[in-house]
Amino acid sequence: MSVTTTIEELRAALDSDRPPVVLDVRWALGDPHGREHYAEGHVPGAVYVDLDRELAAPPSPEGGRHPLPDLAALQTAARRWGVDGGRAVVVYDDLGNTAAARAWWLLRYAGVDEVTLLDGALGAWRAAGRPLESGIPAAPAPGEVVLRPGALPVTDADGAAELARTGLLLDARAGERYRGEMEPVDPRAGHIPGAVSAPTGENLAADGRFLPPEALRERFEKKGATHSTRAEDVGTAGAEGLGTAGASGAAARIGVYCGSGVTAAHQIAALEIAGFEAVLFPGSWSAWSADPARPAATGPSPA
Repeated sequence: MSVTTTIEELRAALDSDRPPVVLDVRWALGDPHGREHYAEGHVPGAVYVDLDRELAAPPSPEGGRHPLPDLAALQTAARRWGVDGGRAVVVYDDLGNTAAARAWWLLRYAGVDEVTLLDGALGAWRAAGRPLESGIPAAPAPGEVVLRPGALPVTDADGAAELARTGLLLDARAGERYRGEMEPVDPRAGHIPGAVSAPTGENLAADGRFLPPEALRERFEKKGATHSTRAEDVGTAGAEGLGTAGASGAAARIGVYCGSGVTAAHQIAALEIAGFEAVLFPGSWSAWSADPARPAATGPSPA
């Protein structure tokens, strides 16, 4: 199953008899103007997706800043975007797909098989000289997709702590936040004890595209990933939002978290390109650091 779609593939698909649903997830931490950025220029026919309102439930100390949305609410939103069963979906943003990956992960989790990230995101579309559409277009014809949770694994804080002890837990935030040198939004600085720093930005080449599979594989192997760590289940009691489905099937022994479960999805996409499976801790550091009973480590080492 492909994780990405190239600019050329999207161009051809848009000209086909059954074009994909294209979703624009324009979002960045501290920038509430995603809709305005979308209106200034987007891939023709793309539908704007509001990450805070449509790809997350309201924040809470237990669930973090971006808890997983309720399944019924996500299905209503996906139908509003025009998503149908059997119709391809392509998602992008203007930030290397670090926000768009949230939509990619959620739709995959909810059983949409044919959903991909536009490799290079909007920057690659512009660089290729492809046209942009401005304004807010009319809503697309509603889709009829039926979503079911559990196609990708999730875990909670206890499961993340267990992965840090017995598997591999990757922290996808910037290095300075991992080390505890700064913390702009969450209650405490630092990282989950035992977690390994793996900043999301290092998944990408200078042009915003994902690194080649072999380069990503080498990157994650240096962090401690091995294919032998993919075989055991991860407990998920207490995982919120789309349900408490466990790490289904041959679940990953690699876990990923970030600040609030958004850029961690990008890390999971990169891991999949590299040939690894991984489990998402949706509450991430925003939920972990809000619980005073949870320890925090600082400095460059995992412990």
